[in-house]
Amino acid sequence: MSGRRGGNRIRGPQSALTDFLAANNISAQQIRDDYERRRRESEQDAQAAGEGSSTAVQDDAEEVAAAVAAAEEAAEAAAENTRKRKRNEKEAIEKIKKGKAKKQKKGKKADSDDEDGDYDDGLGKEMYSKSRPAPGQFEHCEICNKRFTVTPYSKDGPDGGLVCTPCGKELAKDAKAEKKAVAKKPAGRKRRKIESDRLDGVLHNGSKTLQQLCIEKVAKHHDDIEEFGDMPQSILDRLGEIFAKKRVLNPRTLKLFLRPDLDGVAVHDAAYLEVEDYEQMFAVSPHVRKVVLRNACQLKDAGVEYMLEKCDNLEYIQLYAANLVTEEAWYKLFQRYNEKLKAVKLQWLDAAFEDEAVEEMVRSCPNLERVKFKLCRRLGQDTLAHLSQLKHLKHLSLQIKNPVESDALISVIQSVGHNLQTLSLETFLDADDAVLQSIHDNCTNLSKLRFTENDTATDAGFTALFTDWKNPPLTFVDANSTRDVDNNNPHGPDDPIGLASNGFKALMAHSGSTLQHLDIASCRHISGSAFIDVFNGSTIYPALETLNLSFCNVVDQHIVAGIFKSCPALKKITAFGCFYVLDVVVPRGVALIGVPKAQDAIEQIGVGVDVEGALGLMREIAAF
Repeated sequence: MSGRRGGNRIRGPQSALTDFLAANNISAQQIRDDYERRRRESEQDAQAAGEGSSTAVQDDAEEVAAAVAAAEEAAEAAAENTRKRKRNEKEAIEKIKKGKAKKQKKGKKADSDDEDGDYDDGLGKEMYSKSRPAPGQFEHCEICNKRFTVTPYSKDGPDGGLVCTPCGKELAKDAKAEKKAVAKKPAGRKRRKIESDRLDGVLHNGSKTLQQLCIEKVAKHHDDIEEFGDMPQSILDRLGEIFAKKRVLNPRTLKLFLRPDLDGVAVHDAAYLEVEDYEQMFAVSPHVRKVVLRNACQLKDAGVEYMLEKCDNLEYIQLYAANLVTEEAWYKLFQRYNEKLKAVKLQWLDAAFEDEAVEEMVRSCPNLERVKFKLCRRLGQDTLAHLSQLKHLKHLSLQIKNPVESDALISVIQSVGHNLQTLSLETFLDADDAVLQSIHDNCTNLSKLRFTENDTATDAGFTALFTDWKNPPLTFVDANSTRDVDNNNPHGPDDPIGLASNGFKALMAHSGSTLQHLDIASCRHISGSAFIDVFNGSTIYPALETLNLSFCNVVDQHIVAGIFKSCPALKKITAFGCFYVLDVVVPRGVALIGVPKAQDAIEQIGVGVDVEGALGLMREIAAF
């Protein structure tokens, strides 16, 4: 209770003498009491001594007067010191405020050597301000002057006092907004975004095109868009890819990609779509010839039957993860479109698609030109026998997990190989040199070849494939993970398994002049001398744009430098696991990915601004 009274006591102004006496535990009452005591003693002594009393009294009075004069002089000195201290404090605070205003105006931090750097914000206030009131006491808010109870969580005001809870929240909100405004984007996050764009193949040196900027802006503000208008199909496809990557393709945004005049619908991420959305898709765009649905996990028989009812001109169908579609629905689909159907691409089917469905597809759709079956769990070796009956097949892509004998592969290659333009065989572990020889003998029109994840075919088989092959030079080759996998013998047997040095040399000799994409990741039996012979700097591969050398352990910075010299059109080189690439100079326009040890030593040449080109472009724009 005493504390509360003390907190509420009204105090008026005090003189300098009063402050000094209080600071030194001297009070007027004590002076008076001492004086009266000495006076009484003097009077008693005077009565006893007679005439000496008047002299003692006079001496005591002079002593008191001297003490009072000394006290007044000390008080005046203390008052002067206090006025000087407050004046200095005020000047220091004004200097701090001016420094802060100057920093905010310039938008950058002041130099550490500046005279304002000697003062910390609020330092003078902390040194000379009064002590913080104890919790439980009453105080007036510095901002709104409202009376409130002090708590341990009461916030300090801008002038050193305390503020009430509502004003404290407003101050915290303003401080947070100011901090957010001046905060910069972390450099690491920007670098990660650049590396992500490089992996996606969308990183471009220099300024972005106007089309790219518009696409990114549309994707960012997709919630505010009502329709795309008459955009071309290519732009819609690009927007669909970005929407799928950002996982914002939902029933609302799906409407943006649907128009009655479109001849194709591509939904690259249909995970958020329901049965009604598929029906709406085919109702709005009934004239589609091409349907691409990835992650179509909610596509059911009702959606397929609605498509069969509305879409009469379907020629191309690509479905990923449509596991709720039954066997009967697949039969109806193939029987409905029969000779019109030109392409079927199915992936990640686990439930209902079996060899009998492939047989029905071949029987009902004899004009198929493109077939792709990847990771369809119920497909087996009989599928190859059915596919061998397709006489118009031009593009074949297979990845079957169930065991398949080499004879089945040889049979289908002999039957359809003469018409094939692209051939992709993934994860056929038992495919041997006889399969490669069959490709050499029967495939003479290929532009793309993928033969991956195999540990049976030998380097001699690859060498024979590319030696004296009547097929024109390839533009796309993927032979990744063709190597021996014996962990006890990492260097492999004496007769190399998979694509090794001789096979690599034969490949580049056959197709190096037109090759655009080459993937030889994990082909660890290719020697360093073979890389140096192929990429020697004098032999030029004018069309090669992307190259994957990941986990080819012999690759070092000298081989990478030779690649840069031999491949003038190179855009991206991937070298994960190539730990000998320590220091390399990367040409302008080339993305080198996967060499963490060389990140600090990589030098990017030719990245300066082309001033003359920029001025020329500006002149052209002005003339236009």
